[in-house]
Amino acid sequence: MAEAKICGVTTPEAVDAALAGGARFIGFVVYPKSPRHLSRDKLAALVERARGRAETVAVTVDADEELLAGIAAYARPDWIQLHGSESPGKTAQARQYAGRGLIKALGIARSADLAQAAAYEPVADMLLFDAKPPPDGLPGGNALAFDWAILAGQRFSRPWFLSGGLNPENVAEAITASGAALVDVSSGVEAAPGLKDPSRIAQFLAATRV
Repeated sequence: MAEAKICGVTTPEAVDAALAGGARFIGFVVYPKSPRHLSRDKLAALVERARGRAETVAVTVDADEELLAGIAAYARPDWIQLHGSESPGKTAQARQYAGRGLIKALGIARSADLAQAAAYEPVADMLLFDAKPPPDGLPGGNALAFDWAILAGQRFSRPWFLSGGLNPENVAEAITASGAALVDVSSGVEAAPGLKDPSRIAQFLAATRV
């Protein structure tokens, strides 16, 4: 059993499905190269739709301080997620723009990659372990998984999400194998890139509670 984040949401219908299914977090992408990217106005409207009913997350990739300050000003999300190659120093600087806190995503391919978490635990409020992207791929949302079992028994000083390749069919297995208390899904609940399927969202959220 785990709490869930539905990420890369782009429509009011997807927000409503995430809320109806009991998602704790809803993520919104601000990264022009992503098919899930939101304009300023759309981001603000969708965050407002979820406000107070789920914890809202603005997902960024190597964003400069101007963009982070803008997101904080016009959308006021609860969390800011850094999903690029941000250093611990840049992560610490970004903390000022987050409402409740900062989530730092880390790319994982093998157990040795988990060691990088130590540098980010002092500066991020939560961690997110995602599969390393392909060389020419986007930082996230690639429907790729890593060996969930490498997380079993690991201890971190911050709460952490399991992400990467999760879907309604495998999330219960992933939770069991990794011991994750938090899970994150994007492409695994989509009908097409950038378009969430409300029924898949409902199925995913139900599966996290098995």
